[in-house]
Amino acid sequence: MLKRFVFCGLLCFLCALQVCAQTAASDSATIRWEGKWSTPKERFQPIPKKAILYSAILPGLGQAYNRQYWKVPIIYAGMVAAFVAYDFNNSRYQIYKKAYIARIDNNPSTSDEFVGLYTDANLKTLQDSYKRFADMTILFTAVGFAIQSLDALTSAHLKNFDVSKDISFRISPAVLPTGQIGIAMIFKTH
Repeated sequence: MLKRFVFCGLLCFLCALQVCAQTAASDSATIRWEGKWSTPKERFQPIPKKAILYSAILPGLGQAYNRQYWKVPIIYAGMVAAFVAYDFNNSRYQIYKKAYIARIDNNPSTSDEFVGLYTDANLKTLQDSYKRFADMTILFTAVGFAIQSLDALTSAHLKNFDVSKDISFRISPAVLPTGQIGIAMIFKTH
């Protein structure tokens, strides 16, 4: 079961790399003179709806669409870790569940591997704990999926956000039109 999860995770990762490796051909037919010969380069502005849609279809695809390729392996590493954690917790849950059922069935011919090691109450506690861990792994995986989708959306919105050093803030005294004196807060963006 673990090998299947690792294989699926690796396959998804390789598919994402294939998607990331393909680039669109640029149109360099127009050449302008701006002190030197240059081709116009438009800024890439991703569409946020596309980014979240791509991310919802295939985790990491929205990040690749936003040209944030370094995030894709992190997302797939998280997915593989979630699959491994779920497989571990679920297999332990099944082992302790079978042992607990063997103990409480009142059949002297059935035995479990934990005789003398755990009591009936201990087996029930272990079974419940690993079931809860498996359920929490599924919940955290869903939260991680939502976070990576929202990351693609916000990154698309803020791709060309202006963070220049020309943004300033100043407080100065001011006289209002009614003759009152107050404080003016001035924001300058250049």
